[in-house]
Amino acid sequence: MSHKFIVAIDLGGTNLKSALLDLNYKIKDRRVLNTKSFKKKESLIAAIVDSVKKIIRDNQLSKKDILGVGLGLPGPIDVRNGLVHFFPNIPGWKEVRLKNILERSLSLPIFLDNDANLMALAEYKLGAARGFKNAVCITLGTGVGGGIILDGRLYRGCSFAAGEIGHIPINEKGPRCNCSGVACLETYIGSNAILRDARNLFKRDVSLEELSALAGRQNKKAKTIWSKVGSRLGTAFVGVVNLFNPDAIVIGGGVANAGKILFTRVRETIAKRAMNVQARRVKVFKAKLGSDAGLIGAAILVKQGLG
Repeated sequence: MSHKFIVAIDLGGTNLKSALLDLNYKIKDRRVLNTKSFKKKESLIAAIVDSVKKIIRDNQLSKKDILGVGLGLPGPIDVRNGLVHFFPNIPGWKEVRLKNILERSLSLPIFLDNDANLMALAEYKLGAARGFKNAVCITLGTGVGGGIILDGRLYRGCSFAAGEIGHIPINEKGPRCNCSGVACLETYIGSNAILRDARNLFKRDVSLEELSALAGRQNKKAKTIWSKVGSRLGTAFVGVVNLFNPDAIVIGGGVANAGKILFTRVRETIAKRAMNVQARRVKVFKAKLGSDAGLIGAAILVKQGLG
């Protein structure tokens, strides 16, 4: 009997998503749990194990139907040793041998990687970066993550920690970041920073969805905020474009739903500030796979077997 399915897990600061995918990366079933309800690392790991078992059981499958389990995780991962170094936005994780723990609990092959790397892998294989050999993908949410495809392969760096675009400093001095850096891009355009700016400007709480809708209706304050986010993001991309000379930049995550004003400002900033040769070639796209990119990327990781 051959393996027919892959279980994918996408762990974020807010949600723990699990999905069952076939070998063509089609999602057959999915679940979402709120991460905030798991205060301790142990209970979160138990929830991951439970999610995997449950999705297999609920689909009347057994372990022999499963090729493996792929996990996208919000922080630096040693993919070779299956080690979580830490999560900037989930406390209590430090050098956790998650692959070993999960393989013991589940008796299935386990593959882990950074969630933004997996989004990049998915967008390169099946999404907005398809057909481009060199792509930089960024996901904008609570954190700002990135993944880099060079010559058609995911570039991980010597400690498997490459692609941290959210931690490019865009100023010499500035706010301290959760990563312990200073003036990182994430401290300016992570969703918490955007919501704080919006609260100051509107004198009330505004959600990201409302902020995007207001900008769509040409609200001046909302447009001011998104325009600032776009030029800060564009500034970081200028460095990335000059350094890597990619042919595509893909922007995903919740913040990317701000729409036209964000993308226009990013493109303008790159055109104005990047070196001419690099700027001419690069195209900026919105991610195609939406919030499923991490799950699809996790399934690709299993199928590639760390390829």
